[in-house]
Amino acid sequence: MIDLKFLRENPDKVRENIKKKFQDQKLPLVDEVIELDKQYRAAITEADGLRAERNRLSKQIGGLMAKGQKEEAEAVKKQVSDSAKRLAELEQLEAELSEKVTKIMMVIPNIIDDDVPIGRNDAENVELKRFGEPKVPDFEIPYHTEIMENLAGVDMDSARRVAGNGFYYLTGDIARLHSSILSYARDFMIGRGFTYCVPPFMIRSAVVQGVMSFAEMDAMMYKIEGEDLYLIGTSEHSMIGRFIDQIIDEKDLPLTLTSYSPCFRKEKGAHGIEERGVYRIHQFEKQEMIVVCKPEESREWFWKLLQNTVDFFRTLDIPVRTLECCSGDLADLKVKSVDVEAWSPRQQKYFEVGSCSNLSDAQARRLKIRVNGEKGKYFAHTLNNTVVAPPRMLIAFLENNLREDGSVAIPEALRPYMGGQTEIRKK
Repeated sequence: MIDLKFLRENPDKVRENIKKKFQDQKLPLVDEVIELDKQYRAAITEADGLRAERNRLSKQIGGLMAKGQKEEAEAVKKQVSDSAKRLAELEQLEAELSEKVTKIMMVIPNIIDDDVPIGRNDAENVELKRFGEPKVPDFEIPYHTEIMENLAGVDMDSARRVAGNGFYYLTGDIARLHSSILSYARDFMIGRGFTYCVPPFMIRSAVVQGVMSFAEMDAMMYKIEGEDLYLIGTSEHSMIGRFIDQIIDEKDLPLTLTSYSPCFRKEKGAHGIEERGVYRIHQFEKQEMIVVCKPEESREWFWKLLQNTVDFFRTLDIPVRTLECCSGDLADLKVKSVDVEAWSPRQQKYFEVGSCSNLSDAQARRLKIRVNGEKGKYFAHTLNNTVVAPPRMLIAFLENNLREDGSVAIPEALRPYMGGQTEIRKK
């Protein structure tokens, strides 16, 4: 959510930003919120005037009563009574106008960074850089669930009977590999100075509305029936929500946190054949990184977070590339986002395994996360990035480490977490 004062003073910039995101249907909202804000401030001004007048008249009544001028005092009391009715009307109007303004401001997109490429959708995202040499072996690579099944590592049929489509059982060494990757990611981030956290896996609606747009909320979140609770779609939601209505001392910034959680997503819509198996599912686990920092430091932290993910994948010898999201592909709260994509030898192309995002002060403004600094209070900037999200990451891992005989090599970095195993073979 952008600053209302900024919109009031820079309506053309807000309109231009809406156009850059190809959301022209939202253009009328700028004039609408300006008019509502004008009415709101007029109501406040009138109400403040009435309060001042009420105080003056109250003193006048006391003086008249002291002089025995009861009729005059009663006349002034009537003025106070009439003014109280109008004041009550204005206070109700203020609340209604404030609610309308907030509702509109929640759907006006955040101002994107100047260097964000302009484009309508993810087809116009821009490749930034490649890390590692993509390789295609001279033998055929099976679909990832076939690799897992050959190693007695996945059971999709039983999961379908138990929970429906979009779920899975991981078993044996594949299940252990899944947990090992998460444990390694945890220690990797701790080694980079981040504080490890395990957050609540459910959050209240006030937090949901603070961390994401209404469109994302509808497409992603599972609600607990009969309670004001939602299952988290990523630990970022719970981690940022931790600071709701808080004032952070500037000397404690930046807050650098890495969190583990299961994640639950509706994943509405059809996604195509390459997203069957364990690629796009309703339940998965993830290691995340979150930063809360000063506004002037958020851009530098963005690139640091992105590099952390690239470095993590390279320690496992998985080639990756970074892909900048264009304006039309950015969620409304984000000012900049870069995806990390891993190489798929089977498909001979890259696919998304994580995303790094800078939300400037949008989440902090919604959740009232402020910083107490030398020059006064201000809203913090928040950033998040995926370290790793298996089982999707398992696809890249298995394809890039598969041998012709069907066994899978274990990179040196993961061996301590796999009990010293150097490979996975069907027993």
